Amino acid sequence: MILEKIKKANDVKKLDMAQLPLLADEIRQFLIEKISVTGGHLASNLGVVELTIALHRILDFPGDKLIWDVGHQAYTHKILTGRREGFDMLRMQGGLSGFPKRSESDCDAFDTGHSTTSLAAGLGYVQARDLLKQDYKVFSVIGDGSLTGGMAFEALNNAADLKTNYVMILNDNTMSISPNVGGMSRYLGDIRTTAAYTDLKMGVANALKRVPGVGEHIVTTLRRTKSSIKQLVIPGMLFEDLGITYLGPVDGHNIRQMIRVFREAARMEGPVIVHVLTKKGCGYLPAERHPDHFHGTGPFEVETGRPKKAKRKPDYTDVFASAMKKCGLENPRVVAVTAAMQEGTGLKQFGKAYPGRLFDVGIAEQHAVTFAAGLALGGLVPVVAIYSSFLQRAVDQLLQDVCMQNLHVVFALDRSGLVGGDGETHQGCFDLSYLSMMPNMKILAPKNRWELADMMAYAIETDGPVAVRYPKGTAWEGLSGQRHEIHTGQAEVIRLGSRVALLAVGSMVQTAMEAVGYLEAGGVCPTVVNMRFVKPMDTDLLDSLLKSHTYFVTLEENVLCGGFGERASDYLYEKCKGIVVDKVGISDRFISQGTPEELKRELGMDARSVAKQVLARLDCQEEKAR
Repeated sequence: MILEKIKKANDVKKLDMAQLPLLADEIRQFLIEKISVTGGHLASNLGVVELTIALHRILDFPGDKLIWDVGHQAYTHKILTGRREGFDMLRMQGGLSGFPKRSESDCDAFDTGHSTTSLAAGLGYVQARDLLKQDYKVFSVIGDGSLTGGMAFEALNNAADLKTNYVMILNDNTMSISPNVGGMSRYLGDIRTTAAYTDLKMGVANALKRVPGVGEHIVTTLRRTKSSIKQLVIPGMLFEDLGITYLGPVDGHNIRQMIRVFREAARMEGPVIVHVLTKKGCGYLPAERHPDHFHGTGPFEVETGRPKKAKRKPDYTDVFASAMKKCGLENPRVVAVTAAMQEGTGLKQFGKAYPGRLFDVGIAEQHAVTFAAGLALGGLVPVVAIYSSFLQRAVDQLLQDVCMQNLHVVFALDRSGLVGGDGETHQGCFDLSYLSMMPNMKILAPKNRWELADMMAYAIETDGPVAVRYPKGTAWEGLSGQRHEIHTGQAEVIRLGSRVALLAVGSMVQTAMEAVGYLEAGGVCPTVVNMRFVKPMDTDLLDSLLKSHTYFVTLEENVLCGGFGERASDYLYEKCKGIVVDKVGISDRFISQGTPEELKRELGMDARSVAKQVLARLDCQEEKAR
């Protein structure tokens, strides 16, 4: 088995060229087998196996720098740098990260998890290298879907001024998570399909290279001249017009061809972009047919590609999808906006039901938010559905373009709170903090599946900016009998007790209700409040509870700094100096991977830990009273 010869970084250089395709096949089979057990990003990784092998043949690690955009396609890179044994614990607590991590290996040059960052980070490395007079290669890999993001264009514009080598690999598979959209996608499609250009360019280049003594020089000069042969076939080549040498398209599954082109690119002065064509899910038929389903997958049956555990109950994304379809039927002014996540956010069925009312702007969250502001000013009711951790990329647009103008834009924040295996970059635990600081913003969080549907209906009918945040995973069906109408800034008392009040936000209502059993066993009968609104907060209810409660506990799946607990405790202390408030949430840290249940236990946010904290506090108070 060739794969067993790869023990550490640079071992792939020891293999014969003829062994590399066999290595690619073994890596592909290894990934399919391992990810079928652990889950993970499959389709994107299957698509870059040969590309990664080719890069590792010409780069020396850890000296040279390879920067992956997003990073969910770096599994082969991990294997080739000696981390194969860690795949049994992929994306598990304490195990191998699903993304590049500098703390995990010195062969990982940049921690990633969000898109459109690799070109800017690589450019920073290049400038640092040159200023410090060091000598190493810098290669950045970016997907064609990420080129819809503004940061990529900003980096390309900046890179054009370089006088030293910087190689950017454009991994073109026509996909981000959903199929790519927009002008850049069409532009790259034109390049892909212009066979005449590719054949002519390669034929002329090969002929010129055979000219003794000067052939290579002529080819290099032609490639660096804007009026070169490619201009005759495809007028106005975008990258060349920016001042970036363009090489390609190159077959992303032909290792020998890529090695040759990458070596040529590394010898050039100035910035170079190499256009590589790959197939997402390559080598595994279910992933090739359904690359969006296998972008991020749970455990599955290798033979069929079907999930090992059939989804029996709807998750919050399913509930949102159904609610959106209903809202679209009832109000023809409702439109939806997604940033390359039609499937992931549940908007695909809305688009099918109401053609022309779903706008996919590509991986461009900043644009999505300001675009929605324009839709609102034009008389529509836009619902922007984005994962919580991705929406934070558009904080300025939320603040300036939506909230400052008090526009009726609805934000549906999927995967809020602790999301599990994707780790630090994907935990949605900052939204309550960055949204709460914005004037005019209303923030809601549902306790269960029915309340999410009701909150979406409320958000459509109210005015001004509204954010509804909900977690990843199966929608809770508890408290099904308590379905009270949503009124602005009004909380819901789920059970009335005495002395102790648990003020819970969204998913933490379930935790609070589970904690009640432990507390009652300890002789405590707490009040449980479903806050519903983080902003505006139900201060009337808090005032009422202050008359009969001396100890409050706030519960939220969010960082404590700037979160609900901080705002609630400030209000309570201002009203009554003698009360005690404890805040359950995430401390000032980034949260690594693990299941939400494991992470809650680690953070002291599970029901047993909450009850233990409350009982300990009450014991301490009684001890002081003696």
